[in-house]
Amino acid sequence: MNPEHVRQVVDYPTNEAPGTIVVDQTARYLYFVLPGGRAVRYAVGVGPIARAFPGGEAEIARKAAWPRWIPTPSMIERSPGQYARYADGVDGGPGNPMGARALYMHQNGVDTYYRVHGTNDPSSIGRAVSAGCIRLLNQDIIDLHDRVQPGAKIVVK
Repeated sequence: MNPEHVRQVVDYPTNEAPGTIVVDQTARYLYFVLPGGRAVRYAVGVGPIARAFPGGEAEIARKAAWPRWIPTPSMIERSPGQYARYADGVDGGPGNPMGARALYMHQNGVDTYYRVHGTNDPSSIGRAVSAGCIRLLNQDIIDLHDRVQPGAKIVVK
């Protein structure tokens, strides 16, 4: 694994409050803001820019362990050979594309259908490869899931 993809605490001066998540889609890092100008930095895989969350602020409305995954209608329309067979969903577990945990992003009380979640494909970290969500190594999403509280702010740049 690329050493730059190992979770670590880094200097991170920001005006965001501790407990905020900041995602840098271009650099492919997610930061969990800590007190004192520090943050936990996680490497992420993100969706291609055309399908990625457009940026801005959202709220982590809820968290889930071993979440159930259902492809969106646009995913099925875009790639029916890949996603149509999962139209009824996939139960949580090691083979689920959302991995071990998920954080659900809402804007103005409405589900964005974008998630911060784990992956069972570690080679995707650091790349623009997902259907639009923000994915972390399973061990990293477990760590982040334990740190984040529902209602936390997430900023996607």
